[in-house]
Amino acid sequence: MKTQNNPLKNLIASNLYARYSGILSLSDIALFLADTSGEILLEFIPSPDFCTKVCMERGGRVCPDYSSRFQPGGEGSFVCRHGLENILIPIKIEDEILGYIGGMQVYLPETEYQKYMIDVQSLQDEKSAELEFIAKAISSLKTIEQNKISIHEQLCGHIAKNISLDLTESVNNTDSDVARLSIEKEILEKKIIDLEAKNMSLVINPHFLFNTLNCIARIAYFEHSHTTEELIYCLSDLLRYNLKQDDQLHTIGSEIDNIEKYLYIQKVRFKNRLEYDIDIPDKIRSYRIPNMVIQPIVENALIHGITPKRDGGKISIFAEEQKNGIVISILDNGNGFSKEILDKIRNSEKVQQTENKSGLGIWSTDNRLKRYYGDGYGLEIVKSDYSGSTVTITIPTQSNGR
Repeated sequence: MKTQNNPLKNLIASNLYARYSGILSLSDIALFLADTSGEILLEFIPSPDFCTKVCMERGGRVCPDYSSRFQPGGEGSFVCRHGLENILIPIKIEDEILGYIGGMQVYLPETEYQKYMIDVQSLQDEKSAELEFIAKAISSLKTIEQNKISIHEQLCGHIAKNISLDLTESVNNTDSDVARLSIEKEILEKKIIDLEAKNMSLVINPHFLFNTLNCIARIAYFEHSHTTEELIYCLSDLLRYNLKQDDQLHTIGSEIDNIEKYLYIQKVRFKNRLEYDIDIPDKIRSYRIPNMVIQPIVENALIHGITPKRDGGKISIFAEEQKNGIVISILDNGNGFSKEILDKIRNSEKVQQTENKSGLGIWSTDNRLKRYYGDGYGLEIVKSDYSGSTVTITIPTQSNGR
């Protein structure tokens, strides 16, 4: 099929990116749409500079490592000549390939060493690019854990499948196809929520874990006390809670108990530089909320608000029942968000593309809440300035599944 007749371009004209903007927040790894000639029609998530400005052909075309696989049996995961992990998934109507979803372009931890073996001088001679630019582009290539790559592969597969369904519907234009597409869309959205919740519950900040273990080791060395025992139990409970997969909705009480253990551990680490108080009425503790939506806000308040201050600060968490639902407030008297991060958080389209993990986590939390309860609920940054930040989470009181 000739490129000018490719219905993929009609889909792009109908704002294809907007259809998948929600699920794209699950990843910040490269993902693009290309036609069968190798022309990149749309970048859902931008590729790294090394791939776009050093490896790819001029005129917005994929690199030879991709184009050489534009044939039956060439699709799937593969490693390029520079050791980067990649994926290529065909978009089909019946047996005809109309284009491809491609992406990843990252290293695994065990293959990261290969980027230091790239022949920069040869690339400079071949591409007529500045040596310094090539070196910086190589150093900025990402290294990603296997579990995140697996989730990204599923994301690519879902988008490719649903674009194929969109194209089939536009060609056949029958009521049965429209109904099937709607069902597939609902299944996709449900699976994405499941993947996101599973991924967030499995992840714990490694710096926090290592700092805590070091703290325990120092205390154990200098004193044999109940503090050491309490720290170990708190950390054990915290890790066990993060690994729970039995229910997507947890009680607010269990979420708060988990956060209390987290703050206790941090209090031992920061001593008098950290104070906190938590006031959640017993009535509210029985309501249910998606797991791991409060902790990212508390962790952000500590890392970006309290930690940079020489004298530390205080984090307060309280909840109240209002007319529009239950409002959980997280306050700190830290330095507040920087203007750059605040702008990205308040602009969801930018947050999906930013590499700032804090902004991405906050937007993703808001998105999860809206998926569960509707657009009238979610996360709001009420205040953020030099005197501190206030972030609220609002959920409904009715149909909460208590």
